Amino acid sequence: MRDTAEIRLQILKALREVGGPAGATRVARQLEIGGVRTHPRTVRFHLLALDRDGLVRTVTRRRGRELTERGAAELAKGAVIGKLGLVAARIDALAYRMGFSVTSGRGTIVVNTALIRRSYLERAIEEANHAVRARVSLGDRILVTREGETIGDLRVPRDHMAIGTVCSVTWTGILMKFGIPVTSRFGGLLEIRDGRPLRFTELIEYAGSTLDPLEVFIGARMTSVRQCARTGNGVIGAGFREVPALALNDVQTVRQLTQRYGLGDILAVGRPNQPLLGIPVGEGRVGIVVAAGLNPIAAMLEAGADVTIQSLAGLVDYGMTVNLQEYRNRFPL
Repeated sequence: MRDTAEIRLQILKALREVGGPAGATRVARQLEIGGVRTHPRTVRFHLLALDRDGLVRTVTRRRGRELTERGAAELAKGAVIGKLGLVAARIDALAYRMGFSVTSGRGTIVVNTALIRRSYLERAIEEANHAVRARVSLGDRILVTREGETIGDLRVPRDHMAIGTVCSVTWTGILMKFGIPVTSRFGGLLEIRDGRPLRFTELIEYAGSTLDPLEVFIGARMTSVRQCARTGNGVIGAGFREVPALALNDVQTVRQLTQRYGLGDILAVGRPNQPLLGIPVGEGRVGIVVAAGLNPIAAMLEAGADVTIQSLAGLVDYGMTVNLQEYRNRFPL
């Protein structure tokens, strides 16, 4: 039996997924698609309560109810709670569900999000551009979402915008779709010297953490992505993965195929059974290091912006993303 708070959170989520006003019957059908079976009468009861709490509002009797801004905010809080549990499990789930194909250039990818004030967009894009040009970001694709729109589990509130960046889990998914088993081991801080990876200075194991380690490091102001983007020296976020040594040639093939799509590249690839940047690997394994997709967002935070970070925000269609430079050219800032 689901408790009241959980079923009401599911109803809010169903309303968001419908994308507009809906009545109890339609919400019940949407819940069933998500694996939650409940009677329309029960949904109607909860909708009345949610309406009293200001989380939904009636549009018309015929069209039903829709989310309010307060409801969207409550749903965002619930999404954060839903992320709890070992982050390794969420990484694996997103990588498995991701649909991007390196042969067709189509499908879904995993994104992180930065929620910013609309007035800060120009500065945020410039900070992201520096990170992209210095290749301390994961590629050059972004997704800019305006107020009232959704990205992942986030609905953008009034006077705000959200910038989506390619999450490093996208590379995990790409390798998996190519038939290469990937073990996500650590998120950490990587020291860059003269534009090249030198060593990890901090590490948190994904399998033992309930939060994304990179989100923790960035929130603690432990990165210097802006400095690194401008001087070639600094500390950025990065992820450490392992793949079977037998798959090494396939990894190189995937790297070549992926370059055309602006999804970045692997920062470093180790040798079979040998440590990579000081991190040992298992027998018959090879280490790979991928830049954190949160690095452009870290640069915004370092510049003094009021940024709300959500790593592992969800899946979006690759076709919704744009080249950062093209965005700057199409919409002069």
